[in-house]
Amino acid sequence: MGKIFDIKHFAVHDGDGIRTTVFFKGCPLRCAWCHNPEGLRGKTELALFSEKCTLCAYCARVCSEGVHSFSGKHILQRELCNACGKCVTACPNEALVLYGKDVTVADIMPELLEDRDFYGERGGVTLSGGECLLQADFCAELLAALKKEGINTAVDTSGAVERAAIEAVLPYTDTFLYDIKAIDEDVHIRCTGRKNGDILENLRYLYSVGARVEIRIPFVPGYNDGEIKRMGEFLSSLKSECKVRLLAYHGYYQSKCAALGYPETEKIEPPTEAMLDRARKTLEKLGIAVI
Repeated sequence: MGKIFDIKHFAVHDGDGIRTTVFFKGCPLRCAWCHNPEGLRGKTELALFSEKCTLCAYCARVCSEGVHSFSGKHILQRELCNACGKCVTACPNEALVLYGKDVTVADIMPELLEDRDFYGERGGVTLSGGECLLQADFCAELLAALKKEGINTAVDTSGAVERAAIEAVLPYTDTFLYDIKAIDEDVHIRCTGRKNGDILENLRYLYSVGARVEIRIPFVPGYNDGEIKRMGEFLSSLKSECKVRLLAYHGYYQSKCAALGYPETEKIEPPTEAMLDRARKTLEKLGIAVI
């Protein structure tokens, strides 16, 4: 059994070609710029998009736990929620969303196989998150089932997991989409709340066993923009062909943080084209191919 929060069809930024992406709940990192905050916690969560709420109170009528109350605005007592989903179904405006669903491989395989005609030679299925490898056994089972169907597979990971998790999915994974946020440990802690020694070691391991890897660098001004050269030097030291995709920070996730009741996050200015161009040139001077 696995816990996911979304399946995205016709994705074009989650690996080669057209892909279907499965998003898993739970993450060991707390990146200041996390674009999928609904994937941070491992449990099912109720979100309220207040801008869609008309205060009709249909949700309160079907909720037996007292989660919903109204005093000029819609108030959620999330600690009372048992994630039954009745209020989500009752809401006529889609203001309520339940993030997190328990599934088996048999549950989701039909939906993933529906898109196979669009995958072509390069597309396929990507597992993402959150951090999908926190559920490594389920991921391995799902990836093995996809490979039996001839589907190309990719795993999008932060690398902040036990080596055993990577080893579990390695035989069934065509490409690892591997995030690198920083090399300097103090910078990484500021960015993610966590040290990065195991992340770098797991990446070395993947290259040592000949895995196909695409490095992904989220480029976030004020956080890791000063780390680009060090990242390039580290990747060059791996003595393997490295392909890097620079991902420009954006702030679209803010509304989801508010809907989940998370504390307001710091406002970060997106990088300019000039910043991205300098970062690309820095990497290319070190022999790194930038996608």
